[in-house]
Amino acid sequence: MDSTPSSEIVYETMLFQVYKDGRVEKYRKHDFVPPSDNPITGVRSKDVVIVPENNVTVRLYLPKITQNDHKFPLLVYFHGGGFAIESAFSTYYDSYLHSVAAETKVFAISVEYRLAPEHKIPSCYDDSWAVMKWVAQHANGEQGTEPWLKSHADFSRVFLAGDSAGANIAHNMMMRASVDEEKLGDGLKLVGMALVHPYFGNNEPDRIWSYCCPENPNTDDPRFNPAAHPSLLSKLICSKILICTGGKDFLRDRGWTYYEALKKCGWKGEVEIKETEGEEHVFHLVTPTCDKAKALMKWLADFFQQ
Repeated sequence: MDSTPSSEIVYETMLFQVYKDGRVEKYRKHDFVPPSDNPITGVRSKDVVIVPENNVTVRLYLPKITQNDHKFPLLVYFHGGGFAIESAFSTYYDSYLHSVAAETKVFAISVEYRLAPEHKIPSCYDDSWAVMKWVAQHANGEQGTEPWLKSHADFSRVFLAGDSAGANIAHNMMMRASVDEEKLGDGLKLVGMALVHPYFGNNEPDRIWSYCCPENPNTDDPRFNPAAHPSLLSKLICSKILICTGGKDFLRDRGWTYYEALKKCGWKGEVEIKETEGEEHVFHLVTPTCDKAKALMKWLADFFQQ
């Protein structure tokens, strides 16, 4: 048996394994899809590099424009993948964000952040915050230069959303905007969050978080287990939150725990939870045309447009 450092596994999770020599092997690779214009829906997309040295990039999805001066609600979206896999530019997420922009009528920004464990947490949060600041530059009349944002984004109706680990990041960006001294400015109105099958912690050990966040591997970290910190939750500045769970999702109870914590912590906003019976984690990405995935999309559309 080969027991060289290159073959000896020292750590395993459901998403990746780490070898003694430091090499990381991920169990699922993602592809790359370039930005494109959809002639059927009229949605256009393009990429913008935000932080070149860290390859922090966003993909913009602009819905079909029927009036030149029309402005759409702005959605900042964070992809899932347990902090370790997937991409804003994969087939799964590019297709999904095209559909979100077309069907919910939002101007969507999909964030490409650095992945763990090669880039330990908080890299994903820091990259996402850099995108938030970039968006805010356009809202506050500063040095923002992206013409699509300047012309077609309604900065008085800004939403954050994500699935799985992306929902975790969305929560943490809203939390940071709520309590961080580095404010985003008055021009950006963060109205709400949509958290789909969120990846939060509980009191049980979590091998992904423990390895990817060596600075605080414990499950009581407020970034990972926000329900354990009600005084922080109560400070969220958004006015409404939608949580979506799957009846057979292995993370289902985490979403419900977050919901119950919001109801009890003294936060003044409105929270709603919707569950898709019989469905597993991020089913809507795997079978986006099924009736239940269409229903989930309708929940999002109603949430963004109300």
